[in-house]
Order: sequence, then C-alpha cells, then structure tokens
Amino acid sequence: MLAILDYKAGNQTSVLRALRSLGIPAEITADPAAIFAAEGVIFPGVGAAGQAMAQLTSTGMDTVLREAVAMRKPLLGICLGCQILLDRSEENDAVTLGILPGVCRRFQPEWQDGGRPIRIPHMGWNSLRLKQESPLFDGIAPDAQFYFVHSYYTDPAPELVIASCEYGREFTAAYGRPGLWAVQFHPEKSGRPGLRLLENFYRCCQEASHV
Repeated sequence: MLAILDYKAGNQTSVLRALRSLGIPAEITADPAAIFAAEGVIFPGVGAAGQAMAQLTSTGMDTVLREAVAMRKPLLGICLGCQILLDRSEENDAVTLGILPGVCRRFQPEWQDGGRPIRIPHMGWNSLRLKQESPLFDGIAPDAQFYFVHSYYTDPAPELVIASCEYGREFTAAYGRPGLWAVQFHPEKSGRPGLRLLENFYRCCQEASHV
C-alpha cells in the first residue's frame, strides 16, 4: 500500500483517484503508523510554501517525513511536495524541509519564450529532457509530455537532476536519488505517461520492501 500524505495542501484526492485507476492500493493519511507501515509515501501538494510548512510543522508531519526518509521508505514528492523537500523557497522566503540540498526559485517575468515574455504561472504540457537514467521513467517515450502548473521552480544540487524542462530557461522538472524522487509536474494529470510514472514508483516501492 502507498500512503498519500495528508497535510491539507490540495491534490491528494486526484492522486488517490489515479492510483486506484491503476489498481494500486493507497490511502490518504496523516497517521504516522500508517505512513511508516506503507510500502512507499507520496508527498503531493498545491499552494504556497510558507503555508504548507506551517501546516507540516504544526502537525508534526515534517518530523514524520524525515523519519520515513531515514527509514529508507521510498518517497515521491509532487509539485509543492517537490519544492519543499529542498532547503529553502523564495516563495514566502520560507525555510523548507531540507531533506535534499537546493533552493526553490521564482520564474522571472523578463525571461523569453519564443521571443515573448513568459507567462507566470507556467501552465500546460511540456516535454522533458532526461539528464540521467531513472526507474521512474522506464517505458516512457522520450517525447512524452507532462502537465505543469507552477510559479516557482526547483534548483537542487546538480548531481540530483534527473530531467529538465524549458520555459524561459532550462529548469529542473525531476530530481532525486534512488528511493527519493521529486517531480515538478503532476503525473496524476498527465495521461498515460504520468500513470506509467506512478506505476514505476509503485514497482520501486515493492522491490524495496522485498530487499
């Protein structure tokens, strides 16, 4: 079973619906025992970094997440969950979880896309450029597109970058290390490629649980 972290930050239900469509057992939970017992954890979210961090710390979910990572529990951060795994966010000038090194930065309106200033938020379908192999992208076509909605982008340590995307400049679309991944796009809203990514994550969780 996968645990979808419940910290009142949006898109948990859409993630659960996508997993159920794949036949993957999952539940939305804020119960530490259920999170520690799960095969893996999905850390989703939409909204502002400062508000999300306030909710995590007030409920103790920040500690639960760190403990799950220390236990080598596979984890997938999505959108806001991807951003606040890093050290700091320029949004609300927030100190974030610091589970992986890096900063979340704001898109700049003077950046150009096709000769015109970019629109913020970055919203729509974009293809990725893989920087290193990852089991998350097994069986996904190189030209597959994923759905993005965000005004801030992640800038993790370079060795963590798995895939990038172009919007005014190249930015990180997926990063992490074995067993701990984060994606800026919404796999649960990205059609077949996104569903395949969720399947790949679950397969990694199952493999880790049998080690």
